[in-house]
Amino acid sequence: MSLSDRDKKALPSTAPFALINGRIVLPDRMLTGHALLINGPTIAAILPESELPASMDRIDVGGRIIAPGLIDIHTHGAVGHTFNEPTPEAFTAITVENARHGVTSLLATTATAPISELTTCFAFARAWMAQPREGAQVLGVHAEGPYFNPAQAGAQDPTNLRTPDDGSVEELLAYADVIRIFTFAPELPGAADLVRRLTNLGIVPAAGHSNAKEEEIVPVIAAGLRHVIHIWSAQSTTVREGPWRKPGLLEVSLTYPGLTVEMIADNKHLPPTLMRLAYQCIGPDRLCVISDATSGAGLPEGARFRMGEMEYEVHDGVGMMFDRSAFAGSTTLINRMVAILIEHVGVPLPEAVRMASLTPARVIHVDDRKGSLQPGKDADVVIFEDDFTPWRVFIRGVRCVAPSSLIGANS
Repeated sequence: MSLSDRDKKALPSTAPFALINGRIVLPDRMLTGHALLINGPTIAAILPESELPASMDRIDVGGRIIAPGLIDIHTHGAVGHTFNEPTPEAFTAITVENARHGVTSLLATTATAPISELTTCFAFARAWMAQPREGAQVLGVHAEGPYFNPAQAGAQDPTNLRTPDDGSVEELLAYADVIRIFTFAPELPGAADLVRRLTNLGIVPAAGHSNAKEEEIVPVIAAGLRHVIHIWSAQSTTVREGPWRKPGLLEVSLTYPGLTVEMIADNKHLPPTLMRLAYQCIGPDRLCVISDATSGAGLPEGARFRMGEMEYEVHDGVGMMFDRSAFAGSTTLINRMVAILIEHVGVPLPEAVRMASLTPARVIHVDDRKGSLQPGKDADVVIFEDDFTPWRVFIRGVRCVAPSSLIGANS
């Protein structure tokens, strides 16, 4: 039995149904002629359409792409709000906007700010996660800063930068239960001790906004460093000391197999050649797509937006500092980045989707329930048009998104 649009929208989350006539994206291939069965909040099965019970409710997706919900582990905000604003209005606006673009889970990423403001944000995130919410699920916090090298501050507020040995770590780690990733510069004093603390607490230690040389990074890797944020952005690279060439965090990111690495794939931060280099060196199982989206995401060209005390501008489709000396995060969400990887970088579609779903799920250890269309996992499912504009979005089996016609130009 086929459902009308009205019936589809009204479908209760407890009623089993099947998505048919689509191209199902598995981690390593596309599958046609099969149905995806959703039963309540979980995926029940994938089976040939010919084996569906005649009484099963069906949604015909018209040949579109059936993909796992996208997961953004590094996103600061959207539509004029950031996760540095501990308010229901901010969290709702950001999570709903992400869901409308096929992002079904995310980490609420905070930017450098006074310690008291960060702990207020962490406390709010903890309370937010304790209740069911509309929009993308917040799986935890990504604390980006405040322990960064001033020489690589980028768009981070330089007035609030600190070092891990200054005694402030304890205040932040009081919220270890909600922090999933903690990013810092590995060359700063106290970094190795911080890594060991984070590892013991189950938090992913990540390197970023760093001017480190390889010789400074290796001991921190030995201590447990395992993730690197936005490759090429605010990263040290090879320098000469006399006749000697000393690699930096960029070269470590490209060559150390024990590290997972983020990439902003908006075709602004990096040209296709550099994205292709990262893909070829690191591969889709360790390289994940992140938006690094700011409150400028979803805003028009020329709009101004803020991160903490800092103000920026949407210029040429990306966040910019007013003096054009650095990017200030992206204004593109990751559904469009998947399309860019396919169209401009030449990444096969299943791998491009994997880099925005299963790979980030593995980074933060939620791949047992998120990141791929596997029976038993959460029914976080997005039906995409060929250009990766969402047509329907389901979070834990519940349709939650407006029609694609309502999605703006930055979708």
